[in-house]
Amino acid sequence: MITSVHNKCVKETAALLAKKKERDRRGLFVVEGGKMFGEAPAERISRVYLAQSAEKEMTAQYGDKLSGLSSETVTDEVFARMSGTVTPQGILCLVRQQHYNIEEILQDSDKKQMLFIILEDIQDPGNLGTIFRTAEAAGADGVIMSSRTADIYNPKTIRSTMGAVFRVPFFYTDDISSIIKMLQERGTSVYAAHLRAEAFYDVYDYRQSTAFLIGNEANGLREETADCADALLGIPMEGKVESLNAAVASSILLYEAYRQRRKG
Repeated sequence: MITSVHNKCVKETAALLAKKKERDRRGLFVVEGGKMFGEAPAERISRVYLAQSAEKEMTAQYGDKLSGLSSETVTDEVFARMSGTVTPQGILCLVRQQHYNIEEILQDSDKKQMLFIILEDIQDPGNLGTIFRTAEAAGADGVIMSSRTADIYNPKTIRSTMGAVFRVPFFYTDDISSIIKMLQERGTSVYAAHLRAEAFYDVYDYRQSTAFLIGNEANGLREETADCADALLGIPMEGKVESLNAAVASSILLYEAYRQRRKG
């Protein structure tokens, strides 16, 4: 049992929670809570830590999964130091990062009608995680992000995905324009959510391969990125609201595509 907050494992876990550079260096990220532990693929879990007071409960609930993994019990004081939440749930694990390339994400593009969400410079980890969660629910095939978008392995992002991060392929790129062109060359129509939209989102047909472009929370899409799209679309709004939260806008667009495809 680990009893000291100065233990090397404790310090390393705290660093993974706090620093993207450390997560990238070690190729690991932290997953907290029973539900997320249950969602994490066992083959990617490097180590599990259990709070002393929660050990019996977690073993009773997740014993089969825990039995095949390397785990360590720590005192509640130490676990609180290792946790990134205000009310720790008694279990956390270190998970190996997953990296996709664009070809893996596009591998079925010749066989089916694909659906993507492309994010440029989304900064809020909660927004990013919510978009991942919605992308999975709406049947999206992947999330493509600019290199300036928030870190998918940020603890807040991970919590917000509710497990979708383990199932939805994603890709960071330094050149969104080239990715858009690649998608278009493979028959994907790209629509940009934009304030100078040519029409509202509900007039387009998304039953063919489709990608939606969503920009930064404060500034929207860069003009050079928006100019790459096949069409600019808007979301009708009443009152004095000028724009919607990026995650909300993404949800509306993804679910419209899902609705159309469900109807056939």
